[in-house]
Amino acid sequence: MHVPDGFIDAPVSIAAGAVAVTGVAVALRGARRELDDRTAPLAGLTAAFVFAAQMLNFPVASGTSGHLLGGTLAAILVGPYTGVLCVSVVLLMQGLLFADGGLTALGVNITTMALVTVVVGYGLFRLLLRVLPRTRASVAGASFAAAVVSVPASAVVFTLIYAAGGTTDVSVGKVAAAMIGVHVLIGIGEALITAVTVSSVLAVRPDLVYGARGLMKPLGLRTAGAGTAGGPAEPSRA
Repeated sequence: MHVPDGFIDAPVSIAAGAVAVTGVAVALRGARRELDDRTAPLAGLTAAFVFAAQMLNFPVASGTSGHLLGGTLAAILVGPYTGVLCVSVVLLMQGLLFADGGLTALGVNITTMALVTVVVGYGLFRLLLRVLPRTRASVAGASFAAAVVSVPASAVVFTLIYAAGGTTDVSVGKVAAAMIGVHVLIGIGEALITAVTVSSVLAVRPDLVYGARGLMKPLGLRTAGAGTAGGPAEPSRA
């Protein structure tokens, strides 16, 4: 999914760069409302996890490999605005340190892998939670479905960008078939990773999962001869 230098022409790359800069600027303002003393460390861990996961490719089909995009996972854990920043920083570091994705194509990569995955993935996640029961299983299922859809959605947007400014002789139809078809399979792998990760954090610290705030009922402690912790105790009987 990482687009190299020269794969998209200058005008379209500049336009994508403008979209990316605007999206990151909006995310910087929105992240102020999402980050606090609890979520800031988790945001750093999330960015580190996405960075490491994107460096590991897994086989898909016909010699093709794929990797985690991470936008949906980051948005669910730390919020959509902070999620955009996490993935954008990862893409910038990969381009600077490992030449994984061209610097002139950084706007294209941020648009497809940060903005699209977060907007599509987190939007679908919240929509599903409106109709599903308020349970951890529902959060995990919504995470899975959102991640599955977000990855091919990113491939669709890349295909549209290629159609507008691709510099190779490969037809748009072939690019669409290859990108979308392969990324449907990649999306399944990403969905499994996303659902397992979100479920794991929910099991330990549900208050840290941004996308599940307000959905989980607070846990109460019960003691013999008393009601739920914080509530009135039952009167004793002689």
